[in-house]
Amino acid sequence: MKIKLDAQFCNSAHCPEGKKKETYWCTSIPGFTLSVRSSDSATYALRYTDEHGTQREHKIGLRGEISFDQAKKAAQRLRSQVVLGGNPVAAKAEKKAVPTFAELAKQHLADAKTYQRSYTTTEMYMNNHIVPRWGKLRLSEIKSQDIALWLAQKREEGLAPATVEKIRVIFARSFELARRWKMAGSEVNPVKDVPRIKFSNAREKFLTPAEAKRLMEAVEASDNSQLKHIVGLLMLTGARRNELLHAKWSHIDLERKAWLIPTSKTGKHRYVPLSGAAIAIIEQLPKFKDCEWLLPNLDTKEPFVSIKHSWDTARIEAKLPGLRLHDLRHSAASAMINSGVDLYTVGRILGHADHKSTMRYSHLANDTLLAAVEAGAAKMNLGQTVTAAA
Repeated sequence: MKIKLDAQFCNSAHCPEGKKKETYWCTSIPGFTLSVRSSDSATYALRYTDEHGTQREHKIGLRGEISFDQAKKAAQRLRSQVVLGGNPVAAKAEKKAVPTFAELAKQHLADAKTYQRSYTTTEMYMNNHIVPRWGKLRLSEIKSQDIALWLAQKREEGLAPATVEKIRVIFARSFELARRWKMAGSEVNPVKDVPRIKFSNAREKFLTPAEAKRLMEAVEASDNSQLKHIVGLLMLTGARRNELLHAKWSHIDLERKAWLIPTSKTGKHRYVPLSGAAIAIIEQLPKFKDCEWLLPNLDTKEPFVSIKHSWDTARIEAKLPGLRLHDLRHSAASAMINSGVDLYTVGRILGHADHKSTMRYSHLANDTLLAAVEAGAAKMNLGQTVTAAA
């Protein structure tokens, strides 16, 4: 039935008795319809013929959920698209084919779980920060300028620059994976155009002999009897925390005085030489039947999930509240370099893939070299000669 649709008519329109559905066609907007069913539910839509001569219907909304004025404006907009050669139904289907970021995030995490040693970190950032903000949006709806504003807000909320950068990197990685998997809507990576914020995250704390002594006394008194072994070996080897917590007895070769780390942060294996002091600690470690781990949690006989509580207690007791476990790695490097070991060798021991990582300790090497030239000058006794000549 053709009629000029208006608010009064549409709000009271019913399906004639005996019919399942009646469609009312608007005479003022070509293709604008209101279909009323016998159940009294009604739907606004725009009907048109596409470029291939196929009849199409684009549903606008249900009567009662949207007003007549809203439906009319939508119909006029859609009709304009059709007149200009557009195909609203096809465009809607194309948009619907683009997955939401939440769908992509699930696949990203499933992929990361197969190879990432730091998977739990990626999962935490994804679920706590990225998905809550972007999960409901389709990939094509996520824009660079919105991402830039969001990251700026994260910094204003007090997140550390390194944390914000980690979020940015994980977010960008999602779109890289989507493009590799040829997902709809992934033609552009909107995170790529958001510049990395420059910041300095360098922080090296080197324990003095007095501080190291206080720390060892504190861990010796810890309720966690494994903590003294963990801290001692970290200071003596320069290993990363997780490398040590996941070390196995089969990785230790006391005869060769070497510890094999099969998979490190760089993805490559390496051997860490064991000093006499490190071997002495290893020889004191308790062993348990059917337990392959070098330093297991004594309750579970599995690697520690966390030693945060016992570590926090010990460092506060040692009057070193800001000390991180990773600082023990820096302290090991410091001790080696100040004993005359060259940077290349230190880098090999620490497992650095890039010499730039080791160069952060170059100022320590310079101190050692300065001490060497001072010792040489003293040996030649040139200082007195120069003073006398003056």
